Amino acid sequence: MSRGSSTGFDRHITVFSPEGRLYQVEYAFKAAKSPGFTSIGVRGADSVVLVTQKKVPDKLLDPSSVTHMFKITDQIGCVSTGLQPDAKNQVQRCRYESAQFEYENGFKIPVEHVALKCANVAQVYTQHAFMRALGVVTIFAGIDEEKGPQLFRVDPAGHYTGYMACAAGQKEQEANNLLEKRVKANADMNFEQTVETAIIALQTCVGSDLKPTDIEMAVVRTSDPVYRVLTVDEIDAHLTRISDRD
Repeated sequence: MSRGSSTGFDRHITVFSPEGRLYQVEYAFKAAKSPGFTSIGVRGADSVVLVTQKKVPDKLLDPSSVTHMFKITDQIGCVSTGLQPDAKNQVQRCRYESAQFEYENGFKIPVEHVALKCANVAQVYTQHAFMRALGVVTIFAGIDEEKGPQLFRVDPAGHYTGYMACAAGQKEQEANNLLEKRVKANADMNFEQTVETAIIALQTCVGSDLKPTDIEMAVVRTSDPVYRVLTVDEIDAHLTRISDRD
């Protein structure tokens, strides 16, 4: 950040710059991109697919212990892009809120309400000088009993929105440009088309063919409304099907 008129205004999260900007919140958006990977969510007519890059930072690490996919409830899950400790904090809070909601109301929490609770926490963290904004973007996926497949994105500023397709991370703009074209061409995608759109968008961002161990994928379908992270063999089958068709 260049100094000058902004000097000193990035030291406190609650102080506006002369241009009306909150630099600490902007830094949180940059922090969400700092790990250097991209995540994508796509909503079809009968399913929602989440896909993200899987980077194991150390060769001595067990790859099965490194993940950005988290289950909130049996029907709802998310992919977190950004700082892993902040992601764990958000996931833990969402699990608590989901359990509390079901206990108080007697039915399972809707996807939109999980996103709302997550956004509320992120937004509060931008209001107090003794807190810092969370450097993580969270994409939620699930099946709503009334509305069907749902996809929501929550950013560090506490803003949440429903999407037909969205991306987060280092190359989110490139991914969004491709997703716009694919969704515009076919808004009511079936499960296979939804998976294909998500994988092709990620491959385009990365700029090379993906190996099954390079990505993580999770799906939830109306026919089986359970959030499920796919195995390496299942991911390989999808990649093979797409490459054979090309």
